[in-house]
Amino acid sequence: MKPKSQRLIILFFFLTLLGLSTFLVLKSLEDNIVYFYSPTDINKKILSNEIDLSKRIRIGGLVKENSILKEGKKISFKIHDGIDEILVIYNGILPDLFREEQGIVALGKIENKNFSAIEILAKHDENYMPKEVSDMLKKNGKWKGKLN
Repeated sequence: MKPKSQRLIILFFFLTLLGLSTFLVLKSLEDNIVYFYSPTDINKKILSNEIDLSKRIRIGGLVKENSILKEGKKISFKIHDGIDEILVIYNGILPDLFREEQGIVALGKIENKNFSAIEILAKHDENYMPKEVSDMLKKNGKWKGKLN
């Protein structure tokens, strides 16, 4: 066998190995990807059955005024993005900075057209808001902070 043929075979072998390893890494990371949606996106996807209800997702928006109901450790509240809203149900202790008209991000699943959260994240000062929430509010014309 000529040296040129040997180099081509070795190159083909390594490219195949590289492609296979890339595929395996991406396939294993697929289960750990968590998508972000706004309440408007969620409601549209629920109506059109485009959302996989078994996967965890993140949802973000502002806590609607006068929507917080506490029953022991179970808390329910609505979040909105200026267009649509969705009910969030959370069983646990809320962050200290959680309050009405504040930007939050919740991690959980859709159950019975409501969002069942397993984690709630709130902003840590008046200058910070999760990028996804601020982008959504800017897009909907509801942004009250500085435009960058």
